[in-house]
Amino acid sequence: MGITITEAAANRVQAFLANRGKGLGIRLSVRTSGCSGMAYEMEFVDDLQEDDQVFEDRGVQVIIDPKSLVYLDGTEVDYGREGLNEGFKFNNPNAKSECGCGESFGV
Repeated sequence: MGITITEAAANRVQAFLANRGKGLGIRLSVRTSGCSGMAYEMEFVDDLQEDDQVFEDRGVQVIIDPKSLVYLDGTEVDYGREGLNEGFKFNNPNAKSECGCGESFGV
Protein backbone atom coordinates (compact mmCIF):
# COMPACT_ATOMS: atom_id res chain seq x y z
CA MET A 1 0.00 0.00 0.00
CA GLY A 2 2.49 2.62 1.12
CA ILE A 3 2.19 6.08 2.59
CA THR A 4 0.56 9.09 0.95
CA ILE A 5 0.56 12.78 1.76
CA THR A 6 -2.07 15.39 0.95
CA GLU A 7 -1.26 18.58 -0.92
CA ALA A 8 -1.69 20.64 2.27
CA ALA A 9 0.72 18.41 4.20
CA ALA A 10 3.23 18.36 1.33
CA ASN A 11 3.20 22.17 1.14
CA ARG A 12 3.79 22.43 4.90
CA VAL A 13 6.65 19.90 4.88
CA GLN A 14 8.29 21.60 1.90
CA ALA A 15 8.05 24.97 3.70
CA PHE A 16 9.63 23.48 6.83
CA LEU A 17 12.45 21.92 4.80
CA ALA A 18 13.06 25.19 2.93
CA ASN A 19 13.23 27.15 6.20
CA ARG A 20 15.54 24.52 7.67
CA GLY A 21 17.80 24.67 4.61
CA LYS A 22 18.45 20.94 4.41
CA GLY A 23 16.77 17.55 4.67
CA LEU A 24 15.69 14.66 2.48
CA GLY A 25 12.17 14.51 3.84
CA ILE A 26 10.34 13.43 6.98
CA ARG A 27 10.48 10.27 9.04
CA LEU A 28 7.16 8.93 10.25
CA SER A 29 7.36 6.33 13.01
CA VAL A 30 5.48 4.99 16.02
CA ARG A 31 6.44 4.40 19.61
CA THR A 32 4.67 2.79 22.53
CA SER A 33 3.05 5.65 24.40
CA GLY A 34 0.02 7.87 24.48
CA CYS A 35 -3.40 7.23 25.91
CA SER A 36 -4.28 4.67 23.20
CA GLY A 37 -1.07 2.61 23.15
CA MET A 38 0.93 3.86 20.14
CA ALA A 39 2.01 7.44 19.40
CA TYR A 40 2.98 8.98 16.08
CA GLU A 41 6.39 10.60 15.73
CA MET A 42 7.56 12.79 12.90
CA GLU A 43 11.04 14.26 12.39
CA PHE A 44 13.27 15.58 9.64
CA VAL A 45 15.61 13.17 7.86
CA ASP A 46 19.07 14.19 6.72
CA ASP A 47 20.49 10.69 6.11
CA LEU A 48 18.78 7.42 5.24
CA GLN A 49 19.29 4.28 7.30
CA GLU A 50 20.04 1.02 5.49
CA ASP A 51 16.62 -0.54 6.16
CA ASP A 52 14.49 2.59 5.62
CA GLN A 53 11.47 2.38 3.33
CA VAL A 54 11.06 5.54 1.23
CA PHE A 55 7.72 6.65 -0.18
CA GLU A 56 7.53 9.74 -2.37
CA ASP A 57 4.29 11.58 -2.90
CA ARG A 58 3.71 15.15 -4.12
CA GLY A 59 7.44 15.83 -4.12
CA VAL A 60 7.96 14.84 -0.48
CA GLN A 61 9.87 11.80 0.72
CA VAL A 62 8.24 10.05 3.68
CA ILE A 63 10.72 7.67 5.29
CA ILE A 64 9.63 4.80 7.54
CA ASP A 65 11.53 2.09 9.38
CA PRO A 66 10.30 -1.49 8.82
CA LYS A 67 8.97 -1.91 12.39
CA SER A 68 6.78 1.19 12.09
CA LEU A 69 5.61 0.31 8.58
CA VAL A 70 3.58 -2.58 9.99
CA TYR A 71 1.44 -0.05 11.88
CA LEU A 72 1.49 2.74 9.29
CA ASP A 73 1.05 1.02 5.93
CA GLY A 74 -1.76 2.76 4.04
CA THR A 75 -1.63 5.93 6.16
CA GLU A 76 -2.36 9.32 4.64
CA VAL A 77 -0.56 12.30 6.20
CA ASP A 78 -2.68 15.46 6.17
CA TYR A 79 -2.31 18.98 7.51
CA GLY A 80 -5.17 21.15 8.59
CA ARG A 81 -6.50 23.88 10.78
CA GLU A 82 -9.52 23.57 13.06
CA GLY A 83 -10.33 26.72 14.96
CA LEU A 84 -7.18 27.82 16.76
CA ASN A 85 -5.47 24.43 16.32
CA GLU A 86 -3.39 23.42 13.36
CA GLY A 87 -1.15 20.47 12.71
CA PHE A 88 -0.50 17.18 10.98
CA LYS A 89 -3.17 14.50 11.03
CA PHE A 90 -2.77 10.81 10.30
CA ASN A 91 -5.53 8.93 8.52
CA ASN A 92 -4.42 5.44 9.46
CA PRO A 93 -6.52 2.47 8.26
CA ASN A 94 -4.75 0.20 10.78
CA ALA A 95 -5.95 2.16 13.81
CA LYS A 96 -8.75 0.39 15.65
CA SER A 97 -9.05 3.21 18.21
CA GLU A 98 -7.73 6.75 18.59
CA CYS A 99 -7.44 9.12 21.50
CA GLY A 100 -9.37 12.38 21.47
CA CYS A 101 -6.31 14.45 20.53
CA GLY A 102 -5.50 12.26 17.51
CA GLU A 103 -1.86 11.82 18.52
CA SER A 104 -2.08 8.21 19.60
CA PHE A 105 -3.89 5.08 18.43
CA GLY A 106 -4.47 1.43 19.20
CA VAL A 107 -4.26 -1.53 16.83
